Amino acid sequence: MPRRTVPEPFALKVGTRIRELRKERGLSLGKLADACYLSKGHLSSVEHGLAAITIQTIERLAFGFGVPPLYLLTFAADDERAKTAELLREMSNADVRKIRRRIQEETGIRVKRS
Repeated sequence: MPRRTVPEPFALKVGTRIRELRKERGLSLGKLADACYLSKGHLSSVEHGLAAITIQTIERLAFGFGVPPLYLLTFAADDERAKTAELLREMSNADVRKIRRRIQEETGIRVKRS
């Protein structure tokens, strides 16, 4: 994919999110790039909104962070569900399971398995 010279707004938003997650975890650009099997230059372009981001890149970044891809593409400022996802991201898997069960008990909503 060609590198842009001007950031695309959504790509920049995703790139900013990736940079925030990287810094939150105390990872250097090089460490995250290695963990994601990406070049440091490409990761820098992604963070600056200058690279066209593929599904494969999102998948690799999610793997490197140890989170589902959803967390790279949701923004708490945009949506109540995203705010909830941000809260869940900070919790252990055990606590997330407890909350999911409680929501299911209180609402009767079940997750559809595909």
